[in-house]
Amino acid sequence: MTIEELDQIAASVRTEREQYDHEINVCLGTGCLSQHSDRVKEALAQAVEASGKKVYVRRTGCMGLCAAGPLVLVDPESTLYQHVHASHAETIAASLGGAPVAELQCDLRDHFDQQVHVVLENSGRIDPERVEDYIANDGYRALLTALNDMTPQGVIRQITESGLRGRGGGGYPTGLKWGTVAKAKGDVKYVICNGDEGDPGAFMDRSVLESDPHRVLEGMAIAAYAVGASKGYIYVRAEYPLAVSRLTACLRDARRHGLLGNGIGNTPFNFDVEIRLGAGAFVCGEETALIASIEGRRGTPKPRPPYPAVSGLWGKPTLINNVETLANIAPIIRKGGRWFAGMGSERSKGTKVFALTGKIANTGLVEVPMGIKLREIIEGIGGGVPGGHKFKAVQTGGPSGGCLPESMLDIGVSYDALLSVGSIMGSGGMIVMDDTSCMVNVARFFIEFCMTESCGKCIPCRAGTAQMFTLLTRICTGKGTMDDLALLEDLCSTVKEASLCGLGQTAPNPVLSTLKYFRHEYIEHIEHKRCPAGVCQMEAAEEVHA
Repeated sequence: MTIEELDQIAASVRTEREQYDHEINVCLGTGCLSQHSDRVKEALAQAVEASGKKVYVRRTGCMGLCAAGPLVLVDPESTLYQHVHASHAETIAASLGGAPVAELQCDLRDHFDQQVHVVLENSGRIDPERVEDYIANDGYRALLTALNDMTPQGVIRQITESGLRGRGGGGYPTGLKWGTVAKAKGDVKYVICNGDEGDPGAFMDRSVLESDPHRVLEGMAIAAYAVGASKGYIYVRAEYPLAVSRLTACLRDARRHGLLGNGIGNTPFNFDVEIRLGAGAFVCGEETALIASIEGRRGTPKPRPPYPAVSGLWGKPTLINNVETLANIAPIIRKGGRWFAGMGSERSKGTKVFALTGKIANTGLVEVPMGIKLREIIEGIGGGVPGGHKFKAVQTGGPSGGCLPESMLDIGVSYDALLSVGSIMGSGGMIVMDDTSCMVNVARFFIEFCMTESCGKCIPCRAGTAQMFTLLTRICTGKGTMDDLALLEDLCSTVKEASLCGLGQTAPNPVLSTLKYFRHEYIEHIEHKRCPAGVCQMEAAEEVHA
């Protein structure tokens, strides 16, 4: 496959599209598919065929506004329809070329104007299993450009110049990590895509893998060329069957077109990818635990150094990036590192994909420039808290993140800013809570999650999270004392400082942040045996321990 052949495929797709007056894109991501959007697509295909109109009906991935699914996007008018059912197919087909169906219409401007799509630029616009659709949108052009016109060091320079930081949670500079692996000595090197997305309420990586899988494969291949690897693995949890199915189909097509395998782009570069399924262990999101799982061993972390960049998979230098990080690579190579660095804040460049969930009007997937204020995401794009309730808190970073009150909504979303107020960026989960949420109970929920997901290898995490859960349960049930609260704070410090891996080191964050911003709720539970939100069930006063 050459760039000239890519151009021929792209031109063929454009010629094919020109024969149609309209294109109807139907979201067949997991969210819409669970509401039978496949039936909607089938009904629309039948309706337009019966109408005699020249219309192309396309399966796509996630369009972002999951709360309004099933979603249907009609081009070239860019008319978005929400809550579409199969029974609406004939009405939509009849409206083509005329006025849109008002009762189904969703106003794009209300939800998408503040977004900047880099990772999600193809989502909802291409068929994720049709490589020709991806190629027609500049797909694989960055890979062939890198192989033919750039040295590996030149690729790394562009990634470094972009300021891209790892989107998996740690925020480590991507160019620096690539440079370390490139310099590491070894006859064999590996590239791993970490798709083990385990945060409650997070679905960013799943949606990217379902909506634009070739983009991730292209990013992996560019990374492999840059660091000198010839083999790659995508580690995806088995709970993502649609993502696995589409990745499998895309791997087959990429090989068929000479975009994976031997002699890619008529060059000496060889690279291929395999899928490895994870069993759902949250701890396998940690690099060394993930590597152990791929090797067929129990997924538990090990002390570092040595780091995977030097001694990783089967003891060989290994580059590990998460799905969103790799999805940024192709556009950076196509448009240049300076282009990417022109977005975002001083130390957090580019855009970030967030999964907005919880007590929010517009649940779904959003991509925004780094540095945007939390308020703009929650109240602007997210539509605010529904049902007449008041905003209470937002948790960023999943179970490892912190809960921030309304007074923090004007903070810019960046790695350093969130860390400074007791939270983290994480992989991009963002859970909104209203005045019906008890913050003590919220902290208890996340500690329980970390406790059950702990691999048990180190005592601070294994025993510490269990004791924290016990103390939080005592407080939630009206049995807690001020001594329990003091012990809880001491435990947070111990678990944070002494745990082996990131799971234990960040597990106390929900507790520490709620103690910082919602301490009065803890006091209410302890001294007045009352849950301000009415969530916790207090036990009889005589059962309260001294």
